[in-house]
Amino acid sequence: MNKPTILIVDDEQRSLESLERNLADEFDVLTALNAKDAEQLLADNWVQIILCDQRMPDISGVEFLVQVREKWPDVIRIIISGYTEAEDIISGLNTAGIYQYITKPWQPEKLVMVLRNAVKLFELQRQNELLAIELRLSGNVAQKRVDERRKTLQKQYNFDDGIIRGKTSPMNAICSTLSQIAPFDLPTLITGESGVGKELVARAIHYNSLRWNKPFVVQACGSMPPEVLEAELFGYKKGALSHAVQDFTGMFERAAGGTIFLDEIGDIPPAFQVRLLKVLQEGELRPVGSNQTRKFDVRIIASSQKSLEEEVASGRLRKDLYFHLAGVTIQIPPLRERREDIPVLASFLLKQAIGKIGKLAAGFNAEAISCMKRYAWPGNVRELQNEIERMLVMGPEDDILGAELLSPKVLMATSPDLADDLSILNGTLGTLKGRIEAIEAKILRESLIRHRWNKTKAAKELGLSRVGLRGKLERYGLEREDEPENDTLLAKTA
Repeated sequence: MNKPTILIVDDEQRSLESLERNLADEFDVLTALNAKDAEQLLADNWVQIILCDQRMPDISGVEFLVQVREKWPDVIRIIISGYTEAEDIISGLNTAGIYQYITKPWQPEKLVMVLRNAVKLFELQRQNELLAIELRLSGNVAQKRVDERRKTLQKQYNFDDGIIRGKTSPMNAICSTLSQIAPFDLPTLITGESGVGKELVARAIHYNSLRWNKPFVVQACGSMPPEVLEAELFGYKKGALSHAVQDFTGMFERAAGGTIFLDEIGDIPPAFQVRLLKVLQEGELRPVGSNQTRKFDVRIIASSQKSLEEEVASGRLRKDLYFHLAGVTIQIPPLRERREDIPVLASFLLKQAIGKIGKLAAGFNAEAISCMKRYAWPGNVRELQNEIERMLVMGPEDDILGAELLSPKVLMATSPDLADDLSILNGTLGTLKGRIEAIEAKILRESLIRHRWNKTKAAKELGLSRVGLRGKLERYGLEREDEPENDTLLAKTA
């Protein structure tokens, strides 16, 4: 299989060599020290991605990528720079159609991940072009397919089937509330820790509302300069910003008739809060550089992992903006407070991982599920998803995934309560001897699970004799958990 081709443009030879060295294993790498050589390489080769430095002697990276966009619009364009001026970011994102703005110094793993996603986007663009041609040719058939896909999406986010949970989960009451508010255009605030699934809940509200067949758009608000956020949400007129060579339609207008999800609304800069409040109150917006206001029709759903009441009390968030957003507030509990959801969530996430990675697995054994339920999951569902993908990659093909495949941090968890685990170290458990014994029991159990309860291997790893290990197991009451048939079946993916 041919590697994707990436063109790196940088006037510093050492920078080119460093990038090429880190990317050569996964990509066919072309390099150019200036824009002229880069153009020739683009003309002679089928390039999928261009990675361009912003500061170059003859032309800036954004200016060069504007030219690339005109001649080779399919190429995914990425800027890499040690400078992060808001104006450069805005012009890069919009004028040159930049896919990503990467800051120096870059991390090899993150850079490779960005480029992998860019390759996927390139392929999706090609497929989209083919679909667009088919849509033009097929007329009513295409419209029927679109309607069917929308209905599939609506079913996917159904409150009964789309939000995975156990039979007596705390999420049941939340889903009941969601089903009541979804049909009405009330501004909704979704709160909860990072990774609990706030965007999933927002999509469920949208696809169960009367706006389900209109757009659902997401705008991440965290740590964005106010100028960039204003341009993204409300759009701008040609010439309003440097390199703004054409009008840009903002998120509020792109979501016309549908729903806009403002993610991490608690992080919006104070300078932008007044502007956003006025727009929400009046139902009108004015693009940057325009004298004309425009009406918009969207439902507002916002989210925050912060306590917005505390943000208001501290003065970091306007009280009137908070009350405008929090028509209804939905608090999503962390995964550690709904442990009974873990078996069905793990099974669902494993199915997703199988489809994503392309490797088969038959499910989890009971010991793996038991260990998952003991761990506190500070990263919530997102952390559980990462753990399951890791297990699938590390585990045997088309077989049951055992607890030995779990990360040490999951195996070391002995209590369903994170506070109980931490108390071993923070001095609230008791005597020094008692705390040391508690830690020793955790280490013994983790080692035995990793070695599938092979006492000979565990004893060797820990520097113990079999007799010594057996004595410690008896002392701490450690023994292998039984495998209840119904628990094992519950975790199966078949």
